[in-house]
Amino acid sequence: MKNFYKYLPTSIKDEGWGLQVLHAGYQEYAPGGQYPDAEHPTHHSFSWENGRVLQEYSLVYVTGGSGVFNSQGTGDIPVVSGSVIAIFPNVRHRYRPNLQTGWKEYWIGYSGAFMTNLVDHEFFDPLSPVVNIGYNQNMISLFEQVIEIIDKEKPAYQPLVAGAAIYLLGQVYSSSKQSGFEEDEMENLINKARSIMRSTLESKLCPHDIADKLHISYSRFRKIFKEYTGMAPIQYQIQLKLEKAKEELVNSSRSIKEIAYSLNFESTQYFSNLFKEKTKLTPLEFRRGFARKIEQPFKVTDLVDQTT
Repeated sequence: MKNFYKYLPTSIKDEGWGLQVLHAGYQEYAPGGQYPDAEHPTHHSFSWENGRVLQEYSLVYVTGGSGVFNSQGTGDIPVVSGSVIAIFPNVRHRYRPNLQTGWKEYWIGYSGAFMTNLVDHEFFDPLSPVVNIGYNQNMISLFEQVIEIIDKEKPAYQPLVAGAAIYLLGQVYSSSKQSGFEEDEMENLINKARSIMRSTLESKLCPHDIADKLHISYSRFRKIFKEYTGMAPIQYQIQLKLEKAKEELVNSSRSIKEIAYSLNFESTQYFSNLFKEKTKLTPLEFRRGFARKIEQPFKVTDLVDQTT
């Protein structure tokens, strides 16, 4: 691919999408070459001695060569082929390829409330700006599509490239989480735990019992499970039970009290409160609104269950 970059204007209407792409490009730097090169726009250029501070976010995907990233908060972080560098606004930083290797980089710069929300919710962290995702053809294809679109700048191109940027962010986040679970042993453990949970919804088996079955301490099990699924084991188990409860409400004539008891909720009231918290409907409202017609009428005790 030929070297290319372009800086883009955005309109107030573009900002309504929540994320606007400000620039994107591809550059190949040969070993021993100047970085950034002399043609790099002045307002985004920098020296290794002084670094730079940007007002927007950027992703830099290094697909060949190696180098180093540095910020005041992180110190030096090695960059290898397959690394993604996340650059944050108002953070002084610098990065460069090794003189012996040079490197190839794709990049995209963007701003908007969407990204600010991701950072506020700690999906991305300025103190962990380098993620090694390896060779990812989807990422490369997306970058090349963005470059093709912004090169032509056809009407309403911003929503297309903004969507691509969001997908790139999803790829980076997903890859960063999966990279910690490449060992088959850990992945198998999580899959076994989830299988046990699904097959024992109507038992009193708790996450501590599952950890015992898997011959692992509960604290270790909870940590691994939450890192892998994004949820603590008990939260995951409750979600499965609520999904099972929905099936029962729709497809059976069992009373709400019977359903709560069968799924081992501590009381009907606790079950009803939790169900409403998650679905915005009481179990009875859910049943009335979504249940298919069944031969037997709903039990009169359902009306009592909502208040007991």
